[in-house]
Amino acid sequence: MPVQKNLHQTEGESMSKRIMLVDDEPLILKGLQYTLEQEGYEVISALDGEEALNMFFADPCDLILLDVMLPKLDGMQVCQKIRERSNVPIIMLTAKGDDMNKILGLEYGADDYIPKPFNILEVKARIKAILRRSGYSNPAPSKESHVIHIKDLDVYPGKRQATLYGEELKLTAREFELLMLFVTHPGKVYNREEVLDALWSEERTEKDVRTVDVHIRRLREKIETDTAHPEYIFTKWGVGYYFTDH
Repeated sequence: MPVQKNLHQTEGESMSKRIMLVDDEPLILKGLQYTLEQEGYEVISALDGEEALNMFFADPCDLILLDVMLPKLDGMQVCQKIRERSNVPIIMLTAKGDDMNKILGLEYGADDYIPKPFNILEVKARIKAILRRSGYSNPAPSKESHVIHIKDLDVYPGKRQATLYGEELKLTAREFELLMLFVTHPGKVYNREEVLDALWSEERTEKDVRTVDVHIRRLREKIETDTAHPEYIFTKWGVGYYFTDH
């Protein structure tokens, strides 16, 4: 399928943002593309997983709306391969009530999920919120120098980057937001609902507390040397999670 671009950009948050739609249903692609172009986004689309990967690695975008069930390569495989090289925000489209796909999508590195059939207003709200909060874009990141230093972990809010032992961590947009929540409130215990309210309140209409556990487990795997004996993120059993305050 040829790349289709919206040459007319409107003022506002969607200015210059490029979104990839990946779905094997042409009618869904057509409807989403029309709606998002009306919002001022530049939109490209792919009908299968292989096409999506080829397009993304040839010319990256700012956000991907990715269906789980795809020909050639499914959405989980596409998500995993992209995560090996990029932290671009990814929203998975899952079958309504398909909890396993929701969790698996997050395990493979997705930032969020939307069940089908979806409300187009919710899709637009999720996209705007994630783009606004993630700060992800293709150009080089800001060189702002402010840093939060905790043990061997350095967090750069302006650049939306974090390093451990001097090596940059490959964090998704959601993982970085979670890390920022913790490092700016060391010692504060958050239950799952509080984490959802802090990070998902703008775009989530139905809350699933299990997604919090998945994101925290993924973040722990990236910043803890031994997840069985954490140095940074601790569990207060029966209550919630908290970040080291020393």
